[in-house]
Formats: sequence, structure tokens, C-alpha cells
Amino acid sequence: MNDAVTLVVAELAANAVTHGRVPGRDFRPEITLSPGRDLVRVEVTDTRADRPPADAPRPPRDPEAETGRGPRLVSRLADRVRVVPRADGGPGKTVRAELPL
Repeated sequence: MNDAVTLVVAELAANAVTHGRVPGRDFRPEITLSPGRDLVRVEVTDTRADRPPADAPRPPRDPEAETGRGPRLVSRLADRVRVVPRADGGPGKTVRAELPL
């Protein structure tokens, strides 16, 4: 399970840096263990409001492409993946993935 959580954190952070970055603003990762210790929640908040992710991950157009597989991997590893508004009301969004332990 550690490998799955590590991959999800890395993918969501990489996507925030690549697609959600605004010069002068950062992204914020957060990892939370549920009180029952049976669920890990990974949240990555970015500051770019004008580029929401697709509703459902799609396969890359080119099967030989070196990019484009991250969202599909995350959706297969996590029980639930959602995009929600930032909790602090600022610009951007939070991508939340929940993985059972």
C-alpha cells in the first residue's frame, strides 16, 4: 500500500506543478490518515482556477506517449478521486484521492 500512496502523491503533485501552477504561487500537498487508520486521504491544492481536470481520465491519444497516464493510474489505485473547490476560498482547486489501507 505504501507504493500506491507514494505514486498517488507523486502524480497529483506533478500534475499540480505541471498544469496548476501560477507564477508566484505554490501548490499544497496534504496527507491525512483517518481516525480508524483504515484510509489515507491525499489532497493537492493548486492555484489555477481556469484549467479544471477532465471528469474522467482518458487514455493517451498516442499509446507510445511518455505522458498522460497519471490520472488513470490515480483513479485505479484510489477508491475515490474528486476535484473540489479550495477550502480557503482562494483561486484554484483541490484534487482529493482516498486509498483504503
